[in-house]
Amino acid sequence: MSTPTTDRFNEEKSTYTLRGSETPDLEAGVAAIRNVLQTLPQRSGVYRMQDARGDVLYIGKARSLKQRVANYTQINGLPKRLQRMVSQTRSMTIVTTNNEAEALLLEAQLIKRYRPAYNVLLRDDKSFPFILLRADSDFPRVQKHRGARRAVGNYYGPFASAGSVNNTLNALQKLFLLRSCTDGFFKTRDRPCLLYQIKRCSAPCVGRIDKAGYAELVGDAKDFLAGKSTQVQAKLGAQMQAAAENMDFELAALLRDRLKALTFVQGTQAINAEGVGDADVFALASKEGVMGVQAFFIRGGQNWGHRSFFPSHTADVPEDEVLTSFLTQFYEEVPPARTILLDRDLPEGELLAHALGEAAGYKVALSMPQRGDRRRLMDQAKRNAIEALERRLAESTTQAKLLREVAELFDLPEPPDRIEVYDNSHIQGTNALGAMVVAGPEGFRKGQYRKFNIKGNEAATDDDFGMMREVFRRRFARQLEENPDRDADTWPDLVLIDGGKGQLNAARAVMEDLGIEDVPMVGVAKGPHHGRDGREVFHMLDGREFQLPVNAPVLFYLQRLRDEVHRFAIGAHREKRAKAIGASPLDEVPGIGPARKKALLMHFGTGRAVRNASLDDLKKAPGVSAGVAQQVYDFYHAR
Repeated sequence: MSTPTTDRFNEEKSTYTLRGSETPDLEAGVAAIRNVLQTLPQRSGVYRMQDARGDVLYIGKARSLKQRVANYTQINGLPKRLQRMVSQTRSMTIVTTNNEAEALLLEAQLIKRYRPAYNVLLRDDKSFPFILLRADSDFPRVQKHRGARRAVGNYYGPFASAGSVNNTLNALQKLFLLRSCTDGFFKTRDRPCLLYQIKRCSAPCVGRIDKAGYAELVGDAKDFLAGKSTQVQAKLGAQMQAAAENMDFELAALLRDRLKALTFVQGTQAINAEGVGDADVFALASKEGVMGVQAFFIRGGQNWGHRSFFPSHTADVPEDEVLTSFLTQFYEEVPPARTILLDRDLPEGELLAHALGEAAGYKVALSMPQRGDRRRLMDQAKRNAIEALERRLAESTTQAKLLREVAELFDLPEPPDRIEVYDNSHIQGTNALGAMVVAGPEGFRKGQYRKFNIKGNEAATDDDFGMMREVFRRRFARQLEENPDRDADTWPDLVLIDGGKGQLNAARAVMEDLGIEDVPMVGVAKGPHHGRDGREVFHMLDGREFQLPVNAPVLFYLQRLRDEVHRFAIGAHREKRAKAIGASPLDEVPGIGPARKKALLMHFGTGRAVRNASLDDLKKAPGVSAGVAQQVYDFYHAR
């Protein structure tokens, strides 16, 4: 999705600042805004309200900056939430745009960047998966894709979850026998792989299908993903009948199996989406000051999954404003469907549709369905939104109770908002790394997980205590550098360390050395029976040790935190180990690309043989020039 960037507006940017008291003061905030108001133009743009330290409090857009900002000086007409914001405001940054649609898109970008305290925020750390049908090969590969869409090919999505996209990929393999292997694997095959044996691939790598035949499969897959499954079904049926009439029963059986797979997919993916075409469906539910948005993704009449969102900072914010802000942030990275179905008419619906269409390069329409298939789908989305919100409220009540018990258990002044959990992972000192996971009232915050590649600065990489010291020093030294006042929400209210006294004391030594003595830390170690009885031992900084009853809910919660850091640490370690296994000594030689590295390995057999080869032998390798041979030889021998 192409959207304006802040760089585009830098030449028109102006900053107006009035420094006042360091404490919230309504009069000082109004004075700062009035000072800015004197020079504001009657143009569209985006404004940022900042406190005395320059931290962004709120980001808004306006058709007329002068008129919009002037509203903040009318204190009596503002709700309490905005009065608090004005009382903290000490400066403003103004960015003018060409029109209000550009301002709307820029506002979404800046909210995502600064995460202001008074804006509605879409808190979702996961990118959406797509299916990519690549177009850079004679035999295109089908694969799951996340992130920037740089590869050449056709993208289909978004899918609501990895499960949704995996199910569709499995269906594509069964139906159309497209390859899913990497180009490197594809080029080196001399016989079909297992996927061919189980009828999930047509084996173009070894010539079991020609280019024209594979292109036909690709065309059918594109039709299927575009919602033309009925046409594909008719085509497969005709081909199966023709094969049977020609006595080619093996081909007829293969086509029959593909037809069965297509029928199954039609029965599972088209539920409640028939006749809708391409659409994104959103319904909002609100209860007890909490709001939830349910999203359905429909492409070609197929339901590509649904997801629930719970925006933050929604207290005292009108529902229409929450949904508008949610949509602008949601489509910051996700391309919109041409039709967006909503459970209500938005006051700024026309502006939002125009802005999304300008950014996407095609017309986008927002509508509130009144009857037919679309209305039934909207009713389903609304029902799901209400049910998801009720589950969320029930879970948050349970979670809040658990956090209160954690606070009582570890003598915290109040329930923790941010819990950090640490663990190390290595095999006899190799590929060592540390891991940190973060949890809070809303659950795990996976976008804030961190891994630390152990450099051995504190001790050898097979020393668990030294690894823990290095992780804590790097983590909290950086925290002190970035937030010396320690008032940001990135500081933990509780630290859990997987390990006993040794790991806890190692972490405490680092914290004391950094001058940090008020962060509660607890070591979580296996009990005398190595955790088989489910009774971990908790080690406190004051030397106390205790266990909890095996059926205590707070114990289950703490075990879940410990298990999550284990999962993350082991997964990161495996990924690092896999990269190390695939590494070659030639990777260290500067200027040697993949083609020459392959030529050297093919000629000499191993990296060790390349290192021990003479200069004359290196020159004899095919595809290796005299200059490259000299470069390789000097790297290994001229040191």
